[in-house]
Amino acid sequence: MSKIAIATSDGFTVNEHFGHAKFFYVYELSESGHSFVEIRDAVAVCQQALGHDTTRFDKIIELLSDCDAVLVQKIGEGAAAYLIERGVRVFEVSGVIDAVLDRIIADRLL
Repeated sequence: MSKIAIATSDGFTVNEHFGHAKFFYVYELSESGHSFVEIRDAVAVCQQALGHDTTRFDKIIELLSDCDAVLVQKIGEGAAAYLIERGVRVFEVSGVIDAVLDRIIADRLL
C-alpha cells in the first residue's frame, strides 16, 4: 500500500502548481484501486514578492513525510531538485485525479 499527495485546487483534478498549493489531497493506493484519506492544509511555498522559501519547502516535506510521491501539475526545476534531493518523488501530471491514479496503479509506478 502506498500513499500519494495531490496538489489540487478543486479536489477533482491535478491542477495546481506545487508552489501555489494551499492543500494536498492524500490517497492510498493498492493493486486493487485507490481511496481518499484526507486533505492536508499547507502554506503556499511561493510568495509573489518573496520568491521561494526553503523553510516552507521543509514544512511541506514534513507535512507529506508519510507519502511515497507528490503529484503536481507543475513544479519549478529548483523546487523539484530540492524535493528530490530530500527523497521526495515528484510527478508532473494533469487530469482527473481518479484517471491519473488508475494509470499510476496500472503502470505500477509506485
